Amino acid sequence: MQAYKKLAMASTDELLYGIAPHPVRTRHGLVIGGGKVYPELNFTLPPMLINADTYPEIKRQYNEIITMATLRAAELEAPGLVVEFETLPPMCQTPEWGVELAKILLEGMESAHHRYGLKSVLRMTPNDLREMSRPPLMRRGEHFDQMMKTFEGSAAAGAELLSIESTGGKELHDDALTECDLPAVIFALCILGVRDMRFLWTELKKIADRHGVLCAGDTACGFANTAMVLAEKKYIPRVFAAVVRAVSAVRSLVAYECGAVGPGKDCGYENVFLKAITGCPMAMEGKTAACAHLSPLGNIAAACCDTWSNESVQNVKLLAAMAPTCYAEQLVYDCRLMNTAAEDGPAAGRRLRDWLVRSDAALDPQALILAPDAVFRIAQAIVDAPDHYAAGRAAALEAIAVIREAHAAGRLRLGERELPWLDTMTDAVADLPATEQQFIGDILARVDTTRFRPEEYGL
Repeated sequence: MQAYKKLAMASTDELLYGIAPHPVRTRHGLVIGGGKVYPELNFTLPPMLINADTYPEIKRQYNEIITMATLRAAELEAPGLVVEFETLPPMCQTPEWGVELAKILLEGMESAHHRYGLKSVLRMTPNDLREMSRPPLMRRGEHFDQMMKTFEGSAAAGAELLSIESTGGKELHDDALTECDLPAVIFALCILGVRDMRFLWTELKKIADRHGVLCAGDTACGFANTAMVLAEKKYIPRVFAAVVRAVSAVRSLVAYECGAVGPGKDCGYENVFLKAITGCPMAMEGKTAACAHLSPLGNIAAACCDTWSNESVQNVKLLAAMAPTCYAEQLVYDCRLMNTAAEDGPAAGRRLRDWLVRSDAALDPQALILAPDAVFRIAQAIVDAPDHYAAGRAAALEAIAVIREAHAAGRLRLGERELPWLDTMTDAVADLPATEQQFIGDILARVDTTRFRPEEYGL
């Protein structure tokens, strides 16, 4: 386990798109974080049944997707392409399907390399099937075994980047969000989530090492993105969702403590904190993810990205072409703009970064905390903490302070109903016990322990 006790960067000038202190090199020669931003295409099937009868059509669609998307990327002279395969649950429940579909994508990517010279790499993201049973078995059982077989088979087939949207702690986190219970959020993310991440990513590192591939990173999508969507629908305060995002970085950091090297998974907006802490490259998504979810982070998310992604777009026909092909084009153009600015020198790159930040940061606290100066403050609070529980508390308090100061200075617009929550959250964190063990005892005494299995988290 690697402990991060200082930031990987000396100043916010170094927190920039396309550049990471520890770039990732792929077999085809992509250097992610080495000076260029690469498009990362993510896609899924249109609404359809997934079973043995439809499986031949599913294979045809994945072959079509990769053939047309790589062709368009090559026609636009993209310097490289990252392809993400997020399996759908039946593809992971039958690991042979997930692995075969990964092979279809890899064959299409290899064909594009030979025909057009297009460099590419596959990110494999199997489903976290463990949440399909209640309460989940986190470290054993049929769902766990199916998930790990999908990882093993796809790594053996040549998928170089291993990722997952893991869900450990979600059993309690969903209720904590709807009740705006910040202590329960910290428990779910920094106690349950951290313990699950440590177990899961230790196992994934073994698989990666066996096959000479890389652990890329996890995401708090099921936690912080759920909070973002709820805030967008006005079900919970935006300031609460922003604080959840900051705390989620503590959980996602554990993948890197266990050996992940990036690029971090695209839907983890907390990746900006992880880049500052670890120096590893990160995938991000923003305006081009509107096909999957709405957000207030459309431009600012690109400010520090090393791959720029679109989230999952369905393979449906648009006027121009199939949707994955259209999104490949959009991503290539976005990356071309960022790379062109960077080619004019660090000052030009930072100027575009700052425009991306300023366009969003004043309008929503969830955007504000992703601005480089806020990222450095929150990331520093995390690495200064003695343990994950203390880091969760520190991240929450620093995020609240960043939001409060920006609003007071007129740099952030907040609705009147949002403001009281800053005091409410501050008081909630201030009342937390000093030690992790006391905190665990207090939370277990008041939450519904039938919703999860404490022993599956080593409690």
